Amino acid sequence: MIIIHHIGAYFLMLQKVFRRFVKWSVLKELIIKDIDTLIIGSIGIVAFISFFVGGVVAIQTALNLTNPFLPQYLIGFATRQSVILEFAPTFISIIMAGKVGSFITSSLGTMRVTEQIEALKVMGINTYNYLIFPKIVAMFFYPFVIVVSMFLGIIGGYFASIYGGFCNSADFIQGIQLDFIPFHIGYAFLKTIIFSFILATVPSYHGYFLKGGALEVGKASTTSFVWTSVLIIIANYLTTQLLLT
Repeated sequence: MIIIHHIGAYFLMLQKVFRRFVKWSVLKELIIKDIDTLIIGSIGIVAFISFFVGGVVAIQTALNLTNPFLPQYLIGFATRQSVILEFAPTFISIIMAGKVGSFITSSLGTMRVTEQIEALKVMGINTYNYLIFPKIVAMFFYPFVIVVSMFLGIIGGYFASIYGGFCNSADFIQGIQLDFIPFHIGYAFLKTIIFSFILATVPSYHGYFLKGGALEVGKASTTSFVWTSVLIIIANYLTTQLLLT
């Protein structure tokens, strides 16, 4: 019953987000600020993780190619498939649930605790639209982060393979080009758009409807991370089942 209550409150929140829009001049400034905080501010950590995890994927693939009859270009092929299909869109999104999701929940939760949201309501502002809508729009730029992750993941695999002595440059590049299916890129970006909506709205829900004091802000951030991650994993399974089978 509690879960059903939260689901109902979540969808009611979404309805209110798209009603009684605040002036565009105000929303534009909020959207730009959220893009800088949520998207631009995340590129550094995403780039660092993607490069080294791409390298790990390549090394593990190379170490498992114990059969001398298996071609070395499979290292590049496996790296490309792993990074594009799962690592970049899904694994990075779970990391973003911790970074971006916790930030959104804590910022809105702090506003709730300090009664800033109530003050905005007194001023006649639709706080759902004012506080949550800019975050939804900002997160639609999230695919740009995933593009960076894909590129650096494959580059990391390339450097790990070449300088680790597992294969040469020509073999790795051949593996990247082998049996490339453009639909896989579309599949990854479709997942990314779904994940971006989850990353924007679920943490916003936990922050906006926070009850209690400052201690509950930390608890809400943890709960937000857990539920955002769970929904991302479920959405990942469903989209994979529908689009790749």
